[in-house]
Amino acid sequence: MSVVAPLPSRKLVTASYLLIAGALLLIMWQGLLPGLLCVCIGFLGTRWFARLFDAGLARLLRARSRPDVADPPSSWSRIVAATLVSLAPIGLGILAFSEAREFVLNAPEQYQELLDYIARTVLELRLKLPPDIGAYLPEGTAEVQRIIAGYLRAQAGALALTGRAWLGGLLFAYVGLIVGALAAVARHASGGRPLAELLKQRITLFGEAFGQIVAAQFWIAAFNTLLTAIFLLFVLPHWELHLPYAPALITLTFVAGLVPIVGNLLCNTVITLVGLSVSPITALACLAFLILIHKAEYFINAKVVGARTQMGVWELLAVMFVAEAVFGPAGLVAAPLFYAYLKKELQAARLV
Repeated sequence: MSVVAPLPSRKLVTASYLLIAGALLLIMWQGLLPGLLCVCIGFLGTRWFARLFDAGLARLLRARSRPDVADPPSSWSRIVAATLVSLAPIGLGILAFSEAREFVLNAPEQYQELLDYIARTVLELRLKLPPDIGAYLPEGTAEVQRIIAGYLRAQAGALALTGRAWLGGLLFAYVGLIVGALAAVARHASGGRPLAELLKQRITLFGEAFGQIVAAQFWIAAFNTLLTAIFLLFVLPHWELHLPYAPALITLTFVAGLVPIVGNLLCNTVITLVGLSVSPITALACLAFLILIHKAEYFINAKVVGARTQMGVWELLAVMFVAEAVFGPAGLVAAPLFYAYLKKELQAARLV
């Protein structure tokens, strides 16, 4: 005779909701959103690689005429997948540093060329502007360099705080990636504790919402990459403007575009700076194009994400605008994920 487990009380269900809601608000308040996203990436990435390894090993065993081994050892594949996910950022960082070494070595020469270019531009402005206005502009390279150095000294404290914040964010993100990978490997014995089971249900729904957002963001990144490739490879050359490192910039657009909104802003900044190295006209053309793409990102994001998560464009746009007003750029990134999770909880409770 089977024993039916009792349904959890309303107090326990309410407590699980409050704990999840409090954790998400604490993450936004303390700026830990990169860590949360990387926990999800580490968990889902480890599980995806483990399934890939299991499928490959199963095909290998069948190819060697060993049908008696139906299921390959899942624990081994999960350990290998967790190791791969944890070490991938370090490998990518080493690769990026090796590729950027030549740029770093040539930085002084490029800095001097930039100073000369700025000085020539300012000199042309001095000649074209009225004498009373032109007197406020610097006279040559030395004065331009002195102004830049003075500005950097004045902003040294703010730059140090910004660098520390970026370093802390990267550290939290990497720790979150490791935590997610380890959580995917760990085996949790079912102890029958009702609150733990309810929290597991909440986290499972959150993971499903994250998976849907990632799938939608993949298509958004592909769409942005296609538009950027057309602009860099066809539109600019049609105007006789050629941007260097176009293939690398297109690749960066796709990879960074997997991060909602913020990745797009990063690509915009890099492409505009590269365009500035060619000419101010090229930089303005890149900036105008990328601003157009960035504004369209709201509606593209809402349309694609809404189709994947059964959300209306109007409601997702409203949530994105409100979240940006409350939490800033982090709220804009978190809004689709948190709202998709909220809607999943409401649907699971049959309230919507």
